[in-house]
Amino acid sequence: MENLSPWQKFKNNIGDTRPWHIIYKEHYVDDSLLQSRLKICGECPNFIKMTSQCKKCGCIMKLKGLLKEAVCPIGKW
Repeated sequence: MENLSPWQKFKNNIGDTRPWHIIYKEHYVDDSLLQSRLKICGECPNFIKMTSQCKKCGCIMKLKGLLKEAVCPIGKW
C-alpha cells in the first residue's frame, strides 16, 4: 500500500457514505438488511460494543448500517 497519512487511510475506510445521508430516508436499507449487517458487526473483533462503533472506520454502526451506500471497511458486508 502507498504511504498514506492517517487522515487519508481514515477517509478510504469510510467509503462513499457521508453523515448527511442519514437524514434522507431514500438512502436507507430495509430492516432485515440492517439487522443482518448489525449481526455481522456484533461478531467482529473490530466492533466496540459499548459505543456500537467500528475501530476501522470510527462510524456508529447502528447509523452507518442503515445506509444503502455504506460498506464495511474490511469487506464483511
